[in-house]
Amino acid sequence: MSTEPRINDRIRVPEVRLVGPSGEQVGIVPLAKALELAQEYDLDLVEVAATARPPVCKLMDYGKFKYESAMKAREARKNQAHTVIKEMKLRPKIDPHDYDTKKGHVVRFLKQGDKVKITIMFRGREQSRPELGFRLLQRLANDVQDLGFIESSPKQDGRNMIMVLGPHKKKTEAMAEAREAAAARKAERQGRTVGGDADEDFDDVQDDAQAQDDAATPDDVKTPDDVETPAEAQTPAEAQAE
Repeated sequence: MSTEPRINDRIRVPEVRLVGPSGEQVGIVPLAKALELAQEYDLDLVEVAATARPPVCKLMDYGKFKYESAMKAREARKNQAHTVIKEMKLRPKIDPHDYDTKKGHVVRFLKQGDKVKITIMFRGREQSRPELGFRLLQRLANDVQDLGFIESSPKQDGRNMIMVLGPHKKKTEAMAEAREAAAARKAERQGRTVGGDADEDFDDVQDDAQAQDDAATPDDVKTPDDVETPAEAQTPAEAQAE
């Protein structure tokens, strides 16, 4: 079933409560009169409250109204924050390197404003040592206490022990900071690109100037030091003696 409101000739009632283009109340008028006013204003007659008696209709540019509504809905979805629960699984006797890697993922999730479900998996005889898992969860909670807090305390669930960490930051704040950081990185990259182009342009100018100097004094042109002075010129007697 269509959720679009009825407009113009699709409205099938004898009379309507009409609202003008600026929101003014025109009153109850026959449908034919309302359609005539819509044609006069070059607008659409849109049924905005179909369940009212009589139905409420408004004069508006329906195409523009739909476009603006779509843009508002898109902006609302863009700013909408969905809190996601991430999961991280650990073993009671986890290797220190693996622990640091897992902790890095938890830090990243908390920075993004997401909750993190930590699961300690026990196998075999490890099930008789639940304190190992409890200490590991407490250690992880202490390591990330600047970013998150214990939302759900550690509890045994069959062969697993579960704890939930909640972020200090709200999802919307984390998203806003991420957008600002991305914009700053983009501006920095653009600044470096502009600076590099300016340096290249300066080098090109210097090269052009050097080329013009070289063209002005070619190698086969004698400089003043190469021209013979009158004192260095031979006399006729010296030339005859040679």
